[in-house]
Amino acid sequence: MTTRQTWTAADLAAELRGRLIVSCQAPPGDPMRETGALVRLARSGAAGGGAAIRANEPDVVAAIVAAVDLPVIGLWKDGDTGVYITPTVRHALAIVEAGAAVVAADATERQRADGSTFADLVAAVHAAGALVMADVSTLAEGVTAAEQGADFVSTTLSGYVPGTPKTRGPDLTLVAELAAAIDVPVVAEGRINTPQDAAAALARGAHSVVVGTAITAPTALTARFVAGLTKH
Repeated sequence: MTTRQTWTAADLAAELRGRLIVSCQAPPGDPMRETGALVRLARSGAAGGGAAIRANEPDVVAAIVAAVDLPVIGLWKDGDTGVYITPTVRHALAIVEAGAAVVAADATERQRADGSTFADLVAAVHAAGALVMADVSTLAEGVTAAEQGADFVSTTLSGYVPGTPKTRGPDLTLVAELAAAIDVPVVAEGRINTPQDAAAALARGAHSVVVGTAITAPTALTARFVAGLTKH
C-alpha cells in the first residue's frame, strides 16, 4: 500500500491558494497513457512550480504519490459517458488506498450506476481520512456539493454535461457565481488554455486553477497547430 498523503482541508486550502494544479492525464489510446510518462509529466509540473497534481486511476496515482512531493488529487475515470469520474464509493476508496490526499468525483445531479449518492462518497472518503473535490457543471450542483461536505468545488464538468453551455474558454461566470455562493474553495478547471485564462479565473474568485491539456497533452497540442496550419 502506498503511504497516503494526509492534509486537513484548511491546511491544503492554504497550500493551494492562488496556485496552479497540474493535471497529468491522457485519454485511452494516447501515446502518453503510460504510467512512467505520466509520472515524468508530474515531476515536470512540480519542477515548474505546480502546487499539486491531478491524476487518474489507482496505479498512476500511487506512482505519482511515490515520485512527487506534492499533494495529489486522484480520480478514477470509468467509461466516458454519464457519471464516470469516480462514479462509486468503491472507486473513491481505491483512490484513497492509492495514496491521494484528495479524491475528485462527479457531483452532478445525474444518477450513479450503483444507486449511491455524492453524499455517500463524501462520507466514505472522509471516514478513510482523505478530502473530496466535487466536480460540478452548474451553480446549483456546487452549492449542493458544498452542503454535502465537499472540501473543494471544481468547475471541471461545465460544458461537458448535456444541457450546460460550453464556453470557448474557461467558464468564468460559473467560477464567480460559485465563489460568491459557497464558503469552500472554488477551483477553476476546464478549457484554461493560457496564463491569461488562469489569471482571469483567479480574478473572478477562483481559489486555485487546474490546467491539463495546455501543459501535459502533446498530442492535443500538436493537433491544434496542425489544424491552424490547414486553415491557410
